[in-house]
Amino acid sequence: MNYQLLLEEVKHFVLLFFKNHDDKRFSYHNKAHTQDVVAAVNQIANHYQLNDEDFFIVSTAAWFHDTGYSGGVADHEARSAQIASDFLTQLNVGAAVIDKVKSCIMATRMPQDPANLLERILCDADLFHLGTDEFRRKSKLMRKEAEQLAETDIDKQHWRQKTIDLMENQQYHTDYCRLLLADKKAQNLARLKQREQEAQAAQKPKPPKPEEQVPQAAPIKLLPELPKETLRDEKGHKKEKPEKGVETMFRITASNHQRLSGMADSKAHIMISVNSIIISLVVSLLLRKIESHERQLIPALLLLTVNLIAIVTAILATRPNLPPGTYTQEDMDNRRINLLFFGNFYKMSMDQYMANMHTMMNDKDFLYGSLIRDLYSQGVVLGRKYQLLRISYSVFMYGIVASVLAFVLSVLL
Repeated sequence: MNYQLLLEEVKHFVLLFFKNHDDKRFSYHNKAHTQDVVAAVNQIANHYQLNDEDFFIVSTAAWFHDTGYSGGVADHEARSAQIASDFLTQLNVGAAVIDKVKSCIMATRMPQDPANLLERILCDADLFHLGTDEFRRKSKLMRKEAEQLAETDIDKQHWRQKTIDLMENQQYHTDYCRLLLADKKAQNLARLKQREQEAQAAQKPKPPKPEEQVPQAAPIKLLPELPKETLRDEKGHKKEKPEKGVETMFRITASNHQRLSGMADSKAHIMISVNSIIISLVVSLLLRKIESHERQLIPALLLLTVNLIAIVTAILATRPNLPPGTYTQEDMDNRRINLLFFGNFYKMSMDQYMANMHTMMNDKDFLYGSLIRDLYSQGVVLGRKYQLLRISYSVFMYGIVASVLAFVLSVLL
């Protein structure tokens, strides 16, 4: 099934649907929001490297998830799921795929409770803006939409409190979004709470000032000091943003490396298992009766050779390499050692390692340099793993074809 072509059909249908059901009251839940959610789904799904079917399911659910607003706010998820089901049925999409699309859409119902990775991806994409710079603008659009639907003004402080409650109860469900968006979401929530405190403080009646304090200039003298501290806090906060962004980058990259390493080990395990089974079958069924099948001897040996090479390269891809486990004080003084990799210190004493770790934590350049070395080392190991795996899979692919042809020729000739 050509899922890419089907996804284009879905996109065309939903865009036309929003055009035909344009309702100016929905300033937030509209085509623009849907396109934002689809973009967020693509970003998250690409991180998890979904297969074609799963990518189609979660993307289709993202396109349809708010189409049900055409019939009103209540139970819009159920209507959206039904609209998606009706259209996908017309495209002859399988019932199992349609059910998964509907489940993803229904998972966005508040409070969110996704049951699998696809549902978690769509739920996080639907509230992706809570952890971005777009949060404030989209919150204003949501308030405007709520006012237009209720045909009345909504108190700003009441709306702010509802938003705070939402953000405090909402948690991102995927590791990717937790790493990428948690810091910014916390900043957005902190700003909301600060505004709420300021609004509450402004509503409290101020105590009357004693008559003898009215002509004093002391309060006036304190006025310029407050904004200076606020500015210093804001500047300090801005200085922290790049560091948080860098730390987020390190976490996401390290997570990607670990995931890719796990995928490589899984692929190597598959290759070892498949070739071991083939070797067992060839040895037990053919080589024991080779006297009566002399013509199959060369093809059998060719097949065994292919299997052995594929197994050996797959084992080499997962075989660990252990460094000496020690380092010199000169390496430490010149900041040439990576204290974050166990292979560099597992033979060192606890006291020495702890002292050197404190030194690294107090030296920002050394700390970030160690993180960079760690990522680079992981990348080198991954490169070696995938090179050996490519050799293993290539040998198996071409070798199995050559072996089968050799068996066919031995029978025909």
